[in-house]
Amino acid sequence: MRRIRSVKRSVRFPVSTALLRRLAYTSIVANVAIVVTGGAVRLTASGLGCPTWPRCTDESYHTTAEMGVHGVIEFGNRLLTFAVGLIALATVLAVLAHRPRRKGLLGLAVAVFLGIPAQAVIGGITVLTNLNPWVVGLHFLASMAVIAAAYALWRRIKDPDGPAVAVVPGPLRSLAALTTLVSVAVLVVGTWVTGSGPHAGDGGAARNGLDPEQISQVHADAVFLLLGLSVALIFAFRAVGATGPARAAVVLVAVELGQGVIGFVQYFTDVPALLVGAHMLGSCLVLLATLSVLWSTRERRPAPVAATASAEERVPATA
Repeated sequence: MRRIRSVKRSVRFPVSTALLRRLAYTSIVANVAIVVTGGAVRLTASGLGCPTWPRCTDESYHTTAEMGVHGVIEFGNRLLTFAVGLIALATVLAVLAHRPRRKGLLGLAVAVFLGIPAQAVIGGITVLTNLNPWVVGLHFLASMAVIAAAYALWRRIKDPDGPAVAVVPGPLRSLAALTTLVSVAVLVVGTWVTGSGPHAGDGGAARNGLDPEQISQVHADAVFLLLGLSVALIFAFRAVGATGPARAAVVLVAVELGQGVIGFVQYFTDVPALLVGAHMLGSCLVLLATLSVLWSTRERRPAPVAATASAEERVPATA
């Protein structure tokens, strides 16, 4: 009986799977939101609103009245980093409290949490290098990596703990992986386009020296390749009767078309700030839709009951 009581005390405040998924989903939304607000900092020329880091000024950690609206915008984005970090920390603690313990969840939750301070450091380097466009691009891509980890955590919570089983033939899984690689390449080249364009984040910030028209053409070519691969996935999945992956590919194509429209309109309207912000949000959605397609090509089956029986289940039986 003592053993039974000790087991019950150890799980007195368990976290449900539903709550854990909500926290993981909130983490995805929060990381997407900070990408958009970070874009707002650059698009309002507030990148050096706080001219140093980790302090906002040499004497203060917060903005001052003399720094005006640019200081408020930059400092506000820094504060949001703490909010995103708290959500990630809450997710880690929830994973630790969840019963039964799930394989793989803690590593993903910790990766998301550690990605937040890493992002803060890259952001600080961005400020200290006077908004070097290559560092600004790295800052954005690091955010994409954190979003990918948060998405993986969210999906893994839903999946059973059994082995992953392919639901489409091997060549189609390879095609989905290739599409994912091209999607990542589109994001990378997109940062080069941004680094050559007019929105530097501050009037005195340097540009990366690439020709805007030429690098925009490279970016457009990569987008067309991505769109072609995504359409091919729809037909291929439907040909083998994989309805779930086909639906995910349809969503991906829809997101890509919306993102493409925004990209073309902003290119032919001298890159207005509002459309650039929408394009940054679209980049996050393209990444998430691509990961959804990749995840849909396999599923996890429940593990055998004997291998997953928890201590709570076994102890009363022996008692």
